[in-house]
Amino acid sequence: MPKYPRGTVLPVAGLVYNRSVSRPGPMAGQSRGHGGGSALETIARLHIDTFELTLRDIKQVDPKLLHALSVSVGWPHRDTDWQMLLELGQGLAAVDEIGRVVGTVMWLRYDADFAMVCMLITLPRLQEQGAGRWLMEKAHELNEGTVFGLNATREAKRLYRSLGYGYEQKILRCQGEATASGMATPSAKVEGLVRTAAASDNDSLLRLDLAATGHDRSVAYRALLPVSRGQVLVRNDEIVAFSLCRPFGRGHVIGPVVAASEDDAIAVSRPHVEAHAGSFLRADTPACNTVFTGFLAASGMQIHDSATSMGLGRAPFVPRSKTGSRRIALASQAIG
Repeated sequence: MPKYPRGTVLPVAGLVYNRSVSRPGPMAGQSRGHGGGSALETIARLHIDTFELTLRDIKQVDPKLLHALSVSVGWPHRDTDWQMLLELGQGLAAVDEIGRVVGTVMWLRYDADFAMVCMLITLPRLQEQGAGRWLMEKAHELNEGTVFGLNATREAKRLYRSLGYGYEQKILRCQGEATASGMATPSAKVEGLVRTAAASDNDSLLRLDLAATGHDRSVAYRALLPVSRGQVLVRNDEIVAFSLCRPFGRGHVIGPVVAASEDDAIAVSRPHVEAHAGSFLRADTPACNTVFTGFLAASGMQIHDSATSMGLGRAPFVPRSKTGSRRIALASQAIG
């Protein structure tokens, strides 16, 4: 990213970014979050046409305004979904002159040098004016030296590519009314016992997730586990696969699902389908998981949309072993 001296007025796609108003200082609520990099108190101002945007610490903004923004662009996040992300990470909100939130970006730090970027939202009238790029550049600036990962919507993928993101992997959003007919779909016989997860299993879940993603995501699991129901597959007295299911968006989401094989992933996901038959259910899975995707479709969760997993600096999630545990379903597109 190019560096500019303080006081520079930088035109970007019809925008004027006045860098001279930045003031170093602690971000409010920093002790609650797990974001990284330097922090700014009042961050920047952006002039678009005849009005001005002020960039603020997202934790200083009313969560109801954040929810209103995501609803306005058709994103399914509930108030509680936003609250989880605010507790997990840090971010920025662009606010107009009358206090409306018109843009956001967040990041969740998993390792000292890795952060998951999420919730990049701008109102449609600002999308072609460069507001998304402005938010992303400021997020990069506040986390200098960090490797980033994200899941890009189709609309935002071009922006991320222009910022240097690569290492692309297609992610399928499968959703719909869960149906018990999916329970009758043929699958390979899986050895072992599927049972409900217990609190004493948490260390095993973290171990499997670390092997599957290459990151210590214990911060995320501390938020996910209390609001999730889990299933584990035990083989030879060892947990070898697991799935979580929690309220999200229009209903419930299955994820994360971590297993060494798609058959094992199906085995730990079936109980969630059965428990939520007749209600809305969603799962996000890499497109390479064709057997698991087929199971989701047979269970009423058809492919509704897709996103692209991307990384800046390196691939964001790399299993530690080619034959070991891997992500079969994401916790969510925001969390990864």
